[in-house]
Amino acid sequence: MSLEPKRLVVIGGGAAGLVGAVDCAKVGISVTVVDAQESFGGALAAAEVAGLRVDVGAESFATRGGSVAELIEQLGLTDRVVRPNRAGAWLHVAKPGQPQRSVPLPKAGLLGIPTNPLADDVRRVIGWKGALRAYLDRIRPPLTIGTEHNLGALVRKRMGAAVHDLLVAPVTSGVYSAAPDDLDVDRAAPGLNAALTRTGALSLAVAALRENAPAGAAVGGLDGGMTVLVDGLTAELERWGSTLITGVAVTAISRNPFDIDVDGPGVGLGDAGLPRMSERPAAAGASKVPWYVALTDGRVLEADLLLIATPEQPARNLLADVGPALRDLPAAGDDAGDPVLPAPIELVTIVLDEPALDAAPRGSGLLVAPGSTLHAKALTHATAKWAWLADRAKEQGEHRHVVRLSFGRQGEADATSALTDEELLSTALHDASAMLGVQLDPGSVRGFHRISWTGTQPTAARGQRERSTAIREAVAEVPDLAVTGAWLSGTGLASVVPDAHEAAARLRHQALQR
Repeated sequence: MSLEPKRLVVIGGGAAGLVGAVDCAKVGISVTVVDAQESFGGALAAAEVAGLRVDVGAESFATRGGSVAELIEQLGLTDRVVRPNRAGAWLHVAKPGQPQRSVPLPKAGLLGIPTNPLADDVRRVIGWKGALRAYLDRIRPPLTIGTEHNLGALVRKRMGAAVHDLLVAPVTSGVYSAAPDDLDVDRAAPGLNAALTRTGALSLAVAALRENAPAGAAVGGLDGGMTVLVDGLTAELERWGSTLITGVAVTAISRNPFDIDVDGPGVGLGDAGLPRMSERPAAAGASKVPWYVALTDGRVLEADLLLIATPEQPARNLLADVGPALRDLPAAGDDAGDPVLPAPIELVTIVLDEPALDAAPRGSGLLVAPGSTLHAKALTHATAKWAWLADRAKEQGEHRHVVRLSFGRQGEADATSALTDEELLSTALHDASAMLGVQLDPGSVRGFHRISWTGTQPTAARGQRERSTAIREAVAEVPDLAVTGAWLSGTGLASVVPDAHEAAARLRHQALQR
């Protein structure tokens, strides 16, 4: 006796949706992936700028946990893995009434917390006064504070305002798009509180954690950009005969066809098609009742299993269709003590010919200290950071470079969305010139690209893990349904990939139970 393959619809073709889809396809589940965008990948996005194919979303992955490396190996892409230039990042300080300066970011630290407050590269940033205040951490008993969950409060209490403002805040703003006060110590830096109690000083605790960390670069990339991973995932899905649909959004999901008002024909996955909705009897029962998924092109997909892998708001809208229990799921900002919601991020990519950038004057890029007179919060000198991109850029011109600027800081007013392309380019060139110490001529620009991304609350944010757990528990009560994505797992592939694996495992288990 042969078993009929179970049918899965994955809503959302970003990294989370594609990983979950592959996990299910390779065990014989019939998979269809639907994405509202014209291409898959979500935050793993690329664009052609002045003849160069460049990342305009995530440009790297964190190596922690090894889940991304395992995925890359499974897809046969290990030989495409590359490491960034080890020159490191710089810090730009441009506070009102003070001269602007760019200095190398101290390398011996964790989230900007230094292991040695008196080190030359630390003093260069925070000065002797700030360094001496930070050194008091070595002689201050930890029990006068106790366990602290607010990262910003911990740093200020132990090492002072200079370390917080000029080292930790720029790093957390760049890594998490969040202020230190909005991050939970145990989530942002697991083991730090315990190490503080054991060593007696925050700087010594950071040193202990760094000593025990595995050797090797903390991040990696892919030759050709991160969309190489997207291509690998979609090729794997095609190999398993999956159906891939782009440029079509999902408008509703239901187990009762009468809840979906669609005039067009239904399309059953793996069969000839569903009758019109008005001709189908009302469904009853629980897990053996199929899902009906309505699309903007008029089709209705029928599936046994459903994986929602969209950004937060579309996911919440779809879950609200399922039942009352999923209509009032906890969200960031519901509680008075919640951190400020993430700001929209605008990413600007500029391709230009500039001989003065050949020497990579600011390493691989810069972070901007909060309170700056500049609008950008970070800059990446992409051709200095990635050798593969530098090689391709040189094919276009001997002095061709790619720089990326990120705008949008949590808790600050939106400074770019209302700007025209010309105005935003002018702002970006002004900020980049100040950060890089090179006057960039508009006449050297060969290409410009802008894209906006919706900020996601980092998993290290205070209260975020509790919210995610409550949402997952509510969804787990619904048979044949799973939810995944950065809004639950936290940003970055190192968080997204294992979460997608877990969501797919739940659906595979339910498919076997069927």
